[in-house]
Amino acid sequence: MVDVEEFIDEATTEISEAIGDANAIIALSGGVDSSVAAALAYRAIGEQLTPVYVDTGLMRKGETDQIRETFSFMESLEVVEAQDRFLDALAGVTDPEEKRHVIGEQFIREFEREAKETDAEYLVQGTIYPDRIESEGNIKSHHNVGGLPDVVDFDGIVEPVRDLYKDEVRAVARALDLESVISERMPFPGPGLAVRIIGEVTEEKLEVARDACHVVEEEVAEHEPWQAFAAVIGKATGVKGDNRVHGWVVSVRSVESRDGMTARAQNLPWETLQRIQSRITGQNDNVARVVYDVTHKPPATIEYE
Repeated sequence: MVDVEEFIDEATTEISEAIGDANAIIALSGGVDSSVAAALAYRAIGEQLTPVYVDTGLMRKGETDQIRETFSFMESLEVVEAQDRFLDALAGVTDPEEKRHVIGEQFIREFEREAKETDAEYLVQGTIYPDRIESEGNIKSHHNVGGLPDVVDFDGIVEPVRDLYKDEVRAVARALDLESVISERMPFPGPGLAVRIIGEVTEEKLEVARDACHVVEEEVAEHEPWQAFAAVIGKATGVKGDNRVHGWVVSVRSVESRDGMTARAQNLPWETLQRIQSRITGQNDNVARVVYDVTHKPPATIEYE
């Protein structure tokens, strides 16, 4: 485990030396990684930093409102409404790696646009060590590592938590006195719900995935998983009322882990699983069935794409 106080001192010095007198923007998602990166960067360069949250349309239910509330103390917070641009860019894309690269490039272009508005020369990101390992090891490209385009219009990209695991990032968050809603928050993938949808990302699939993920997070909270969510994985035949439907199949995943490098599927109570399926199928007429994923990592990854 990293020496938290020593790390904070070293990280703020590194950020200050890397950026100097220039301006920077921080890619803020509301997750613990980017929030810690933002807090460290704010300590290091203060008003030279502009936090930018991009609403991609791929976020969790109520995410944007929560971001505005949680980070209201940052007067320079910019919320970018980019839902249409992301969905247009993803239209027709079905390959998981291509999906991640499309999202990575779109993110960078949004940040470049915001950087011009604030004369920012540097981009700060919350990339952590497992992101780098999985991207460099050809497991999957993370949107902020292997998913980045070759040409980026910044003088530099600063990644203060790049060598930390998730549990270490949480320890730093607590030392920085970040709210528990941030420090203890369940991980959420940078590409958002796009990697919880098999195949093309559409508004209909997003609505199903967003509502189903919200149900899962609520129902499994008492079991304290490392990560839990729902994914839209295909279609199957079902019955709603007296009618046959060809509806979506939603897969529920809940895992225990220390750092995300390996994970074990949780042995959730049958009653919890039944409540989850009842709520998901009951509130969405287009869902035909709900299944539970019992696969560990490895052989599976935690997310689906």
